[in-house]
Amino acid sequence: MAIKDVTRFDIQRKIVANMTTESWQNIPHVSYLYEPDVTDFVAAFKEFKVKQDPAKNPITLNAVILKAIACAVKADPLVNAHLKFESKLVRGKLTVFDNVDISVPWSLPDGNMMTITMKDMGNRSLQEIADYSAEINRRLENTNLHEALYDISLHDTLEKLKHGHVIHAVQRLYGSKTNPRHRINLLKGKAKKLYHAIPEEERITYKDLKQGTITVSNIGAVSRTVPGFLETLMIIPPQVCAIGLGALQKKPVVMTDENGKDTVEIRTVLPMAVCFDHRALDFGEVQPFLKRLGEIFQNPAELLELE
Repeated sequence: MAIKDVTRFDIQRKIVANMTTESWQNIPHVSYLYEPDVTDFVAAFKEFKVKQDPAKNPITLNAVILKAIACAVKADPLVNAHLKFESKLVRGKLTVFDNVDISVPWSLPDGNMMTITMKDMGNRSLQEIADYSAEINRRLENTNLHEALYDISLHDTLEKLKHGHVIHAVQRLYGSKTNPRHRINLLKGKAKKLYHAIPEEERITYKDLKQGTITVSNIGAVSRTVPGFLETLMIIPPQVCAIGLGALQKKPVVMTDENGKDTVEIRTVLPMAVCFDHRALDFGEVQPFLKRLGEIFQNPAELLELE
């Protein structure tokens, strides 16, 4: 069998591979496919979009959906938590957070991905979310992907050492430093000095990349022309919930009028994979999130009139 090419993992692929392996090996995933009817919600957004101030950063549909999810999370705090579980001792602890810090996989101009944590999304207005997104894009222009990911990887390794995970930390360092073919290509000399001279508030750092409280991945943003939907999204420990958004789709939906008569209409639905850690949550504890999100989608003025 002829080998066409051999590509060794760069730091971005290493981090993704490590996190998803840990997730799949340790977390019992439950995935619920939720398909809310967003026909009226999307129509209301289109009207809202026309009225936006062109001098301000545009409020996208993605920003509005993130805000809706953050509002629904606030109605169901248990999905906004970190889990610490010790299987050998059969004991666990769930830490629930007040702020909704959403980890969002971000598409970069070169095709790579970087997961950035958008902080305190539950308390930001739609315009503040739009401004936040524009600020992240601006800072990404000054960011070296490998340097930023190395910083978060090093920070994570030091945290593991601090909490007594010595073997794991040593294995990481050994794997990244010993074999030249697997070493991480970082900036050196003058280039490194110039990069780190850029103020942290002007580039993405480990503070922007460290764990959020919940993950929302908009797969639909990069797969609008690909039919289908996401069934399972990896939950990144210690988070207990991850949400995967598909592309908007038109489907036949049974509609019931005030007289109880059923008709079939073509409606717009938003496929969502809502995945949760069964060690921490049962489906009943996820339902308040789904119920609140459904209420927002059915009453778009509740969210859009805030601006």
